[in-house]
Amino acid sequence: MIRIDADLRPEFPVPVTYLPLMKRVIRTCVNEQYPNHRFELDLILCGDEEIRSINSRFRGIDRPTDVLSFPMMDFDYPDIYVSLGSIVISVETARRQAEEYGHSLKRELCFLCAHAALHLLGYDHETDKERVVMENKQKEILDNLGITR
Repeated sequence: MIRIDADLRPEFPVPVTYLPLMKRVIRTCVNEQYPNHRFELDLILCGDEEIRSINSRFRGIDRPTDVLSFPMMDFDYPDIYVSLGSIVISVETARRQAEEYGHSLKRELCFLCAHAALHLLGYDHETDKERVVMENKQKEILDNLGITR
């Protein structure tokens, strides 16, 4: 079980049908590995300037990015809700990337949710082996939910 608190910046709207699907992607990622745990997670949809500021403050990289995840990594309490972390997505960058990659904004936002949720669960892509594992898991989750390119 996972509770997702979504914070949508009104100046960067997404279609209302996208948010439930994005939450479903996140829940699928988390529940697959921790089906009996209770987690809370923050999902923030913002613009490039806000994500640039967050990226600069927490990672020392003064430029916008598509998605950031901030894991809490506390899996010791399966019977109470604990914070899994936060996901911050730049809708502006997601729109550009969707156009660049030739797929929908919905698909791009769902991909970014899967990518960030897997980061919160400890997945990484620093090595080629890790990248392949993470990419395969992202594809499996999105394909199983019918979210394709």
